[in-house]
Amino acid sequence: MKKIVLIGASGFIGSAILKESLDRGHTVTAIVRHPEKLALQHPGLRVKPGDVLSGKSLAELMLGGDIVVSAYNPGWMNPQIAPETTRGYQAIISAVKEAKISRLIVVGGAGSLYASSGERVMDTGEISESYLPAIEALAGVLYHLQQDETELDWAFFSPAGNIHSGERTGKFRLGKDELIVDELGQSNISVQDYAMALLDEVEKPTHHRERFTIGY
Repeated sequence: MKKIVLIGASGFIGSAILKESLDRGHTVTAIVRHPEKLALQHPGLRVKPGDVLSGKSLAELMLGGDIVVSAYNPGWMNPQIAPETTRGYQAIISAVKEAKISRLIVVGGAGSLYASSGERVMDTGEISESYLPAIEALAGVLYHLQQDETELDWAFFSPAGNIHSGERTGKFRLGKDELIVDELGQSNISVQDYAMALLDEVEKPTHHRERFTIGY
């Protein structure tokens, strides 16, 4: 079993990853800004208050972990989401190294995936402009990892275009850099199946220093 350090465990995707991790028997150290939002109690769970932007003790909170999974999101309603995404991931990547943990999985976005037109999804004009700065910031995290990061064994896991609460079916497809769509051209995945695939990657790593994606 793995000792997983999970950032953003109280969020939509993070909470699904937390449940899947504990259900599989892993131990989880959840680093969250607001521990009171995480009501779950489990013998395999340790909750540690921490803010990736505080610049204090983030690496200390990670010590002893086998892998860091980051579902960090400053909040879609946060007007500073774009710069805080950039700064937050700079802090996370630095802390993972300082804690001497070699493996990092980032919960990525779908905006940097490539559509059938050959354009990135975020360049197709189909995404509201109000969301673009945050999406571009997360795409920038991927770009940094691809261009500059040679020390960590990282993976960037992009969901389908629409990730929603649904069923844990185990029936999904994985890909690399292209948006996965069904026969109707729709790109969907349940957060439960996303978490399942992510934990598959935690247990049996197959993606090293690359992005991968999921869809039905």
